[in-house]
Amino acid sequence: MRTSRKGSVEMPAFVRQLVKETEKRVTSFFKGGRGGGAGELSEGEEGGEEEGVIPSPYLDRPVLDKHMQEGCASWGLTYALASMQGWRAHMEDFHNCFPQLGGELAHWGFFAVYDGHAGSVVAQHCSQNLLDHILGTGKIRAGEDVQRVTEGIKEGFFLMDKHLHAMACREGWERGGTTVVATAITPHHIYFVNCGDSRAVLCRAGRMAFSTEDHKPFSPGERERIENAGGSVTVQRVNGSLAVSRALGDFSYKTAEWRPVTEQMVSPEPEVSAVERSPADEFLVLACDGVWDTVTNEELCAFIHSRLRVCTDLREVCSQVIDLCLYKGSLDNISIILVCFPGAPQLSPEALHQEAELEDFLESRVAEIFEELSARGDEPDLLSVLTVLASTVIPGLPPGGGLQSKRNCIISAYYQQKEARQSRLAQVSFYTDPFYML
Repeated sequence: MRTSRKGSVEMPAFVRQLVKETEKRVTSFFKGGRGGGAGELSEGEEGGEEEGVIPSPYLDRPVLDKHMQEGCASWGLTYALASMQGWRAHMEDFHNCFPQLGGELAHWGFFAVYDGHAGSVVAQHCSQNLLDHILGTGKIRAGEDVQRVTEGIKEGFFLMDKHLHAMACREGWERGGTTVVATAITPHHIYFVNCGDSRAVLCRAGRMAFSTEDHKPFSPGERERIENAGGSVTVQRVNGSLAVSRALGDFSYKTAEWRPVTEQMVSPEPEVSAVERSPADEFLVLACDGVWDTVTNEELCAFIHSRLRVCTDLREVCSQVIDLCLYKGSLDNISIILVCFPGAPQLSPEALHQEAELEDFLESRVAEIFEELSARGDEPDLLSVLTVLASTVIPGLPPGGGLQSKRNCIISAYYQQKEARQSRLAQVSFYTDPFYML
């Protein structure tokens, strides 16, 4: 439920227009329009089986349906998630949301995003089993020894990878893997866990306080490990193919028998960081690279901070983040988990008033632009209105979101003007009809 004064209207025509505006850019991307050659691989993808033929990992039209979920814990935590397939040919993202673990860990929570590549099998299997492997180490106890918790998380990843390898050998597959970004929230700490290029950020007192680091093949330490294991980094990818340097699965990159599991070309070892909790903690975000490809850590923290002051539905906040990333050009699956602490921003009457004023301004400006373009004799299309509006100085846009974050409001205002104009033209046609004159 939106708590700002105006609702968000997504009409079928809006979906058609969004696709129409974006498909030319995507087609250009496939043909090398973004600096790559024809058939350029996407993030995390491996090459096709047939030499010289690379099937496109993208659709001609995006899948815009969103999966959303929300929940809470008795000790004050609330959360929501949203995910969308987008332009990808397949949905390969999975997730975990456990706001309260059982038994002695009743005041612990665990959340994770799994971003699969070259198939969804590994990501799905990890979403179903990784937490059990971590807890099965016996090192995750309510007493919370930070070192033992860290060891338990890492051992859980190694056990998960070993299990996947046995499964791959048994079922005869070696392609496919997943990145993982996760958090374990305890009464005293927030453990950030990252393996790959998904990312987590913590917002504290209105500012980004912590972020995980992406594991990319071109990072100096990652490159050294890859080359020591007999691999290479070409076009910023492992052996010119895989865009991440740490992941679960991807066993074709883990064949150096003389090296331990953590020193293979692709390592399953996560980085684990323990951050002490603070009353100033507001929220944390876990998201796949489909989000981080289009917004920075600071932009996302600022945007969510501002949205929490005008919206009480965390699912809607997550949905707005997905829309923002889509409008900014994300071509990947998009998944986000938002976890809010008791110190999260609360609904603000002042912020609500400012939001309503902003939407009033946008509606009036869209009406003015529509009339100006109509006066030239042509019916304005949405892209023309957006182009003119983009050159307008607009005060009060959401920080970190800009004009793209209010695009649904703009599109709704555009269709109101279009329908009103069509209604006026229909009335004029009726009253000037010769049969009516008789």
